Amino acid sequence: MYAVKAGDTRNMRRTKEDAQNTKEEILNAAVEIFAAKGVAKTTLDEIACKASVTRGAIYWHFKNKTEIFDALHERLHRPLVDMIMQDMEKDHPEPLQQLQDLCIKLLLDLQNNPQKKQALTLFLTKCDYSGDLAPYQEKHRAQKSESMKLFSRYFERAKKKHILPADSDPELLALSINCFLKGIAVEYLWNPESFHRDDRGVRLIRLFFKNMWHAAAEGA
Repeated sequence: MYAVKAGDTRNMRRTKEDAQNTKEEILNAAVEIFAAKGVAKTTLDEIACKASVTRGAIYWHFKNKTEIFDALHERLHRPLVDMIMQDMEKDHPEPLQQLQDLCIKLLLDLQNNPQKKQALTLFLTKCDYSGDLAPYQEKHRAQKSESMKLFSRYFERAKKKHILPADSDPELLALSINCFLKGIAVEYLWNPESFHRDDRGVRLIRLFFKNMWHAAAEGA
């Protein structure tokens, strides 16, 4: 067998890193244009030009425009799942406080991450899953359902620790926080300045959980 030289290993690693960087550049370019124009009105040539790559480079990573769209959803969804899974490894004494901290972290990430902001603009305000995007609707709905189940685990833990009443419905509470966060995200995307001015988004999240704690105390 032939021995692999150290220089060959470094070159292989660099080539792999270059390919991943190119893929990220394509996704960053695509989400910016998709968020501004929508998927249907965007061409691969526009994405290639924005990313400073050839169409061939795009086809090396993606079969078509809708596959780029799906990859953007995965890039938005997977870090959230990983973050919650990692958070769940901690036996936090106050699961509701833990969830509040996570929600605030997600909001601040939205405010400070341009690609995250563009992705949420796309999926919350510019996507109707019609035409070529229709096949992805059920897949993305299933991924959302996965996130909802993970959120419900915080409320399940709060029940076990007797922070929430025994008759609390973790799935319904998870739905409520999902709707609340989605509403904040949409309002932020429409009028970000109003949220930056006095940390309004963070205050809204704290108010939501404050009311939940009061309701739990009254029901205990």
